[in-house]
Amino acid sequence: MPGIVEQGTKGKIRLFEGERSLVLTGLLGFLLAAVCGLWTLINGGEVASGGDVSKAFSFNAALGIFLLSTAAILPFSAMGVRSRAVFRRVYIGLALYSYGAETIQNFRGVNPRFVVDGSAFDKAVGNVFAFVALMLVIFYVYVGVQFFRSRAYKLNPAVALSVRYAMLAIVVSFAAGIWISVNQGRYVGAQGNIIWLHGLGFHALQAVPLVAWLAGRTSMKEAARRTLIHLTGISYFLGLLAIGWQTMNGHAILEWSALPLAAGFCFLISLAAGALALRKAVLEFRPGSRSGWASGI
Repeated sequence: MPGIVEQGTKGKIRLFEGERSLVLTGLLGFLLAAVCGLWTLINGGEVASGGDVSKAFSFNAALGIFLLSTAAILPFSAMGVRSRAVFRRVYIGLALYSYGAETIQNFRGVNPRFVVDGSAFDKAVGNVFAFVALMLVIFYVYVGVQFFRSRAYKLNPAVALSVRYAMLAIVVSFAAGIWISVNQGRYVGAQGNIIWLHGLGFHALQAVPLVAWLAGRTSMKEAARRTLIHLTGISYFLGLLAIGWQTMNGHAILEWSALPLAAGFCFLISLAAGALALRKAVLEFRPGSRSGWASGI
């Protein structure tokens, strides 16, 4: 039974294959997040006059997860060796600048994105940071497009399908990030907080491909696996749109109203699909099971 790894012209393709440098860059984010988290526990997050080390903690951890997830799916993009190398080198450079600007500036007491009464150096760092953020979006959109091409789908239909849904959610996250920049902050209206929309969209890159990975390690028929991936991707994306709508209205996403409840229902459907795939994969892993783990990675 074919799983998430398909037999290609050069043999099996594996998660993270050929992306050691990108993986290490992602792990660096966790190391920096640990340093920032420890500092915050001991000294508190705020640093006069505009820094907040706790924000550097969340940023570094989030970017680290994002890079690791990207390194996992990149081998399935069907990109050429040279194209992948260019993307990898550029993205590592952009990520390193982002780590440095976010961490160092917050420790110096400066908001790295929205500089208030800062020096010329601080404003320059902020301006370059804005350009780096734009480049992160542009280069990632290029990678996302690869998964909508037939080459990636033929290489591994399940991965391509799941990543397509994830990329749609990531576009929403990027749009939310631009919204934060234009808005000069994460808050909108009375209680709206754009950061929720910005963060949750990126997590689709873990949620939807994970369901595809689990479903690919079961004896489920191909049509059933595709249905499960569609259900996960569509429900996650609809939940994200509901949160975006709620935020645009300037309301909190945790209030008891129609849009947050609709978002919660959509995410529960996505979670249930993942739980179903996990249960079936675990049951088929039992000793003596006829199919066992189908096509391992």
